[in-house]
Amino acid sequence: MSPAAPAGASSRPRSQAGTPAEGGRSPWRRRLAAYVALTKPRVIELLLVTTLPTMILAEGGFPSIGLVLATLVGGAAAAGSANVLNCYLDRDIDQVMNRTKRRPLVTGEITPRAALLFGLGLGVASLLWLALVVNVPSALLTGGAILIYVVGYTMILKRRTPQNIVWGGAAGCMPVLIGWSSVTGGLSWSAVLLFGVIFFWTPPHYWPLSMKFRKDYAAAGVPMLPVVEADTKVARQMIAYTLAMIACSLLLVPVAGMTWVYALVATVLGVWFLWSNIALYRRAQDPSRGKLRAMSVFHGSITYLSLLSVAVAVDVFLPL
Repeated sequence: MSPAAPAGASSRPRSQAGTPAEGGRSPWRRRLAAYVALTKPRVIELLLVTTLPTMILAEGGFPSIGLVLATLVGGAAAAGSANVLNCYLDRDIDQVMNRTKRRPLVTGEITPRAALLFGLGLGVASLLWLALVVNVPSALLTGGAILIYVVGYTMILKRRTPQNIVWGGAAGCMPVLIGWSSVTGGLSWSAVLLFGVIFFWTPPHYWPLSMKFRKDYAAAGVPMLPVVEADTKVARQMIAYTLAMIACSLLLVPVAGMTWVYALVATVLGVWFLWSNIALYRRAQDPSRGKLRAMSVFHGSITYLSLLSVAVAVDVFLPL
């Protein structure tokens, strides 16, 4: 039996740390929120942004609602699985980094065993769902995406090479292949070019974030490129990857039969994002030009990919 509370003590529910429960939420709601947090919902949202436009392009119109929902549900579960397993494997470095020290495995809201079982269960469920409800090729591609992110990136590359996000980032490109295969049962050069857009987009998207949290990554012993190289060299590589990204986005015009509307939007977006990378390089080269503003490039990369995805989807319906 627990001792009686002192007179006048608050009767509000308290968290494990002994402080009032956040927002007065019940324990099961806090636990549910912790499990959801492990899946990194904002990352999942960005992945799904590229899946639906790809499905529309593959269909040449809007696919059936049932297929769209089945693919997005399976894809979200698979991405959530990979993110949970990433949190499980990286819990030692997450507690060192200010950006990640509030994750549920670090705070103790979720035990490592529970997280491992949740991540594995979510992954198996997503693969079975896609294989039975969508098709087997999509399930196989999804399994490959999980392996690339969990084994290739998290377990092998992340702590060993500054090019970790380049090759490990291929996992984030897989949703376009999964989306395409869910509609057609296979792949095409259009899907490969969409894969290329996201593959080359990933370094100029993630390295600015690494610049912002350089000290965190250094303290955790993670050799992100901005940790081990000068900002000027990182920015030059970002420019090179951005040029390759733009090339893939424009090659989609003849290969996928896109209209001049998409071509114009892709060109304007590409030039705008390229200029933001060039501006970052010029500031890194000459600090008198002002602060580096790496996070503006990071946020700009999200805007670029979101608007390009919208352009892919809308272009299909243009009577041109």
